[in-house]
Amino acid sequence: MPSSDISVELNERIEGFISTLRLGQAIGSYKIAHKTVDILRRLVSQTRWVNAGELMTVVRREGRRIMDAQPSEALVGNMVRRVLKIIREEYASDRGKGEEGDPQDSLHKLLMAEGQTDDFSTPSHNLKVRVIEALNEFLVEIETSADNIAMQALEHIHSNEVIMTAGKSRTVEAFLKGAARKRKFQVMVTECAPSYQGQQLAASLAKAKIETTVITDSAVFAMMSRVNKVIIGTHTVMANGGDRKSVV
Repeated sequence: MPSSDISVELNERIEGFISTLRLGQAIGSYKIAHKTVDILRRLVSQTRWVNAGELMTVVRREGRRIMDAQPSEALVGNMVRRVLKIIREEYASDRGKGEEGDPQDSLHKLLMAEGQTDDFSTPSHNLKVRVIEALNEFLVEIETSADNIAMQALEHIHSNEVIMTAGKSRTVEAFLKGAARKRKFQVMVTECAPSYQGQQLAASLAKAKIETTVITDSAVFAMMSRVNKVIIGTHTVMANGGDRKSVV
């Protein structure tokens, strides 16, 4: 249920996103991540709260509301946790207790705390500005992630290689086009039935003057011996190192 401290406009925006998730209309990790963080940023700026504790309560409550719309969509939960981490970091920094340092040292402190909880009840006049600025930076990081990955393409793709990929991925597309600026290589794209998103990617790569071949999903095993590298888009990276790719 929506809280009374959320404006009608913001609640409608949240409900619209929830409906999109339930209907499976939110396609692609970029769109889901960006939309989730954008809504949480609006929560920070438009809801009433006095301290970091109250703010995190609001973010957790509305984040859970969004996550419940599509429990299998791990990306929403990851974004909510990242925003909560940003709030804790900015609160600590505002109080002169930065959380930056050795990650192993931070984990050791966390394990040794044994149930101790930080006090987030102290009001901070600058916290809203600091958190919003940090979330703006995080959104820019999301928006430029594909381009930043594409900048590393020349280090991984070499001339005359045969690359295989599956379906359509915004990041993989930018990566391959980035490598094509100085490398000549061939790409095999599985059509990824029944959505046939692979055909969309193949058409886009062909327009960029990349030699591209569309193959059926059943032909992957037969063609694998000719392939030098397999590059696939990942929707979610799991804690155990596994990945999940959306198939529409």
